[in-house]
Parts: sequence; structure tokens; C-alpha cells
Amino acid sequence: MAVTNAENPLLGETTCGSLLQKLQEIWDEVGESDEERDKMLLQIEQECLDVYKRKVEKAAKSRAQLLQVLSDAKLELSTLVSALGDKSLVDIPDKASGTIKEQLAAIAPALEQLWKQKEERVKEFSDVQSQIQKICGEIAGNASELGAPAVDESDLSLKKLDEYQVKLQELQKEKSDRLHKVLEFVSTVHDLCAVLGMDFFSTVTEVHPSLDDTTGVQSKSISNDTLSRLAKTVSALNEDKKQRLHKLQELATQLIDLWNLMDTPEEERRLFDHVTCNISASVDEVTVPGSLALDLIEQAEIEVERLDQLKASRMKEIAFKKQVELEEIFARVHIEIDPEAAREKIMALIDSGNVEPTELLADMDNQIAKAKEEAHSRKEILDRVEKWMSTCEEESWLEDYNRDENRYNSSRGAHLNLKRAEKARILVNKIPGMVDTLVAKTRAWEEARGITFTYDGVPLLAMLDEYAVLRQEREEEKRRFKDQKKFSEQQNTEPEASFGSRPSPARASGTKKVVGPRANGGSNGTPSRRLSLNASQNGSRSGTKDGRRDSTKLASPANYVSISKEEAASHVSGTDPVPASP
Repeated sequence: MAVTNAENPLLGETTCGSLLQKLQEIWDEVGESDEERDKMLLQIEQECLDVYKRKVEKAAKSRAQLLQVLSDAKLELSTLVSALGDKSLVDIPDKASGTIKEQLAAIAPALEQLWKQKEERVKEFSDVQSQIQKICGEIAGNASELGAPAVDESDLSLKKLDEYQVKLQELQKEKSDRLHKVLEFVSTVHDLCAVLGMDFFSTVTEVHPSLDDTTGVQSKSISNDTLSRLAKTVSALNEDKKQRLHKLQELATQLIDLWNLMDTPEEERRLFDHVTCNISASVDEVTVPGSLALDLIEQAEIEVERLDQLKASRMKEIAFKKQVELEEIFARVHIEIDPEAAREKIMALIDSGNVEPTELLADMDNQIAKAKEEAHSRKEILDRVEKWMSTCEEESWLEDYNRDENRYNSSRGAHLNLKRAEKARILVNKIPGMVDTLVAKTRAWEEARGITFTYDGVPLLAMLDEYAVLRQEREEEKRRFKDQKKFSEQQNTEPEASFGSRPSPARASGTKKVVGPRANGGSNGTPSRRLSLNASQNGSRSGTKDGRRDSTKLASPANYVSISKEEAASHVSGTDPVPASP
């Protein structure tokens, strides 16, 4: 190897040339041969090549490491940008330029900024997912068993974050709805417990311990299980309320019936106003605290039992009271019964002890109900009978009015009687139609029920037939009076022409000719025994054997009357009689 370097005296440095020259001087002094010298120089050269080689390998390795770092940095940059989903977040170099270290220096700021944004985004995702997980746990009922949520760092885009936030809002709304529903259930349970007289705290904490008043609203359980158990509790309490109300209403009805049976004074009844006040209330209307408590129901049961025992001791009095009610119903609708036999039967049943008091009263209540139904079915016909009787009474009054010679005098009330007479004539003309309608209605009633319609024990159709016959006889009697009058007038006219006028025999004698027998005791053609007007009006009976009032007072529309010829003729013609000349 040639010596190319020499010692630089100005710099005072040791170079390869100076060292080689120094080595030549040493060799010269030693007397090394040229072969040894060449061998040592080759050795020195080889050692120098080894050193250079090692340096080059180290440099190459360093370059490779830098290239790997650069590649990893670029991959990390790409991954972060993809995960964050927005390339505009940082200024990313478009292409590689400059040395490796320059490229790394250019990428480093972008990476640092993306890492910071990633940390912030991961925190946002973790917060949202934690809230979602918490609400889901509260709904499922296992919120305390959940750990921290795992964030998927491969997708940290704003779009994904918005999806989580939308889901969180939906869950928050569902939580709010559930909480509102829980509070409604709790409020309902509170109201029901108050009405039923139950302990609200123990009832609601059996569903979930967080539902008592001491727990904050946001801390109350909203799980599916809690809502289900609350719904079942409310349903059970409502059913209990319904059953208690039904029981209380039954007791209240029994109390009122027993009070009415035994004429309990009002002061004693007021003690149970809190029981009877809800007798017709619906389940939703009962809201007063304690109004359906068990002790209140037990109190009512004890009172009903006490009154039942008292009722048993007063059975005869109560039974006779019901019998009187039954008799009054039959009397109002003119149905004849044997009250003495009925009372004897009641006495025999009670004294024998073969029938329970409640059964006897129930049977009598059933008889009263049937009697009321029977009375209702007879009402229309009885109303028409009353109208017919009233019209016949007006007919009787009209006959009396027509016989009154002073009816046109200017006495007090004469004009009122005249008006009444006009109305009476109109009503009398309607009697045949009334009778026909009454017959048709009665026959239809009998055909529908298969029994005979009786009026105070007498078949109504027979009464109507008898009335029709008697009315026809009376009409024939009127026609006979009319013919007799004409004949009398003709005979009176002939002697008057020969001897002059003379007083009318009828007026001279001052007597009235009897039209027909008064054996029936009526005034215009129908037996008053069967058509008692007063009995039909007030349902009462007289002290006579057949239970009717005096026939002359109970004006049935059928009696024969004694009238003069002139009066009979004027009645037939519907005009007032003309006074006979003196």
C-alpha cells in the first residue's frame, strides 16, 4: 500500500500517513525484510476493510430501522385517519419527499395530533356507551353487575358516535317513560292502600326496596320485573277493592232492609252512614281513605248479625207487616183475597218452626214482587174502569141536574153547573165506545194470561155485559116513557078541547112515576155492588160483610130512577123539561 498521508504539522494531528511513515522508520531501524513489511501492510489493509465493512452494515441496519419506523408511522397515520373517519382533522403530507428522517419529521406532528384526537374520541365513546349500558342494565334489572364497556377503536367516526348518542336518547326517553309509569303505579298503590286501610310502605317495598318515599326519584327501579310486579300488585289491590266494595254494598243493602223492616230510628242509622254512603257507588268512585278497611266491614257484619237475631225475635210483626203490604197492593188493584186465612197460615208456619224466618220473608217478598207485577199488568184496564165509572157518575149527576126545575135560576154557581152539564153530555156519548174498548182490552188480557180478569171478585166481562143489558133496558124504558108521554098528551088534548085546560095529573098529584125497581141500589143501570167507585179510588174496604161501601154512595153506572113523564122525556131528548101550565 502506498503511503498517501503525512503528518500535518500545522494541525498537529495524527493521520494514517504519519503513522505509516513512523512505521517505516521503525522497520528501518529494526531491519524488517520487505516480505515481512508487505505482509504487515496487507494485514493492516484487511483490518481497515473490516472496520469499514462493519460501519457500512451498521449504517444499513440503521437505515432499515428508520424505513420501518417510517412505514409504521405511515400505517398508523392511515389507521387513525380511517378510525376517526375524517382526513381534514390534520395536515397529512400527500407524498414522500426528502430523506427518511425528514419524512419522519413531517409525519410526527400529524401522528401526535391524531393520537390526541383518538384519546378524546375514545373517551366520548366510553361515556356514551357507559350511559347506554347503565340504562340497559336498569331496564334488565342487573345494573350493579355490569363492568366498564369495551370501546371498538376501529371505528371512532362521528357517524358512529351519533348513532350511539341517538340510541342513548331513545333509552333516556324509555327510562323517563318507565320512571313515570313506576311513579303512577306507586301513586295508585298508595291510594288503594289508603282506601283499603293497608300499610303502603310494606306493600310497596315488597315489590322493590327502592320504591319507598325515602329513595330519590332517579334511584327507583324501572326494570321489567319491577313494572310487572307493580302491575300485578295494582291488579290484586283493585280486585280486593272490588270484592270489598261488593261485600260492603251487600251489607249496606241488608242493613237498610233490616232497618226498614224494624223501623230503626234515624239516629241509629246515622251510625252506619260510612257504610251506606257507598251502596250505589262504583269502584272508581270510592276514594275516601279507610272506607273499605277490614275492620269497617267486620263492624257492618256484626251489626247485620245482630239485626238478624233481632229480626228473628220480631218475625211475626215483620211477617204481618209484609202481609199488610201485600193486602194493600191487592186492594189497590181490586183483587180479592182472604186476609184472615193468610194471617192464620203465617202464624201456623212461625209457631211450627218448620220454616226458617229468612225463607218465610223471602217467600213473602216473592209474593209482593208478583203482586206488583200483576198490579202493573192490570193498571191500564183499571184506569179505563175508573174513567168509565167516573163518566157514569157524571151521567147520574146529569140526570139529577136535568130533573132540577130551578137549574136556570140566577143562583150562585148556576153557570158552572151549566158548563159541567155540557161536558157531561159529551162524556156520556162516549160511554159505549169506552165499554167496547174496555171489553177488548179485558179479553186480550185474559187470552194472554189464561185467567179471568176480576174486579173485587167479580169477572169484569160479566159486569160489562150486565151493564150493557141494563143500559139497553133503560133505553127501552126511556122510549116507553116517551111513547106514554105522547099518548098522554094526545088524551089530555081532547078533553081540553071540550072542557078547557086542567092541571097535569102528574103535577097535581105531586108524585113521580118509578121507571124501574131500585133493587140494585144504583142510580143509572149497573149494580153498584160490583162497581164501587170509592173502593177503586182509594183501595179501602168498608166494614160490611162483602168489604164494600154503601151502594148509594159508590155510584155504579146502573140504577133505575123515578122521574116524572116530562122529566123522562126531557132526559131522553137531552133538553130541559118545560114546566107544565098550572
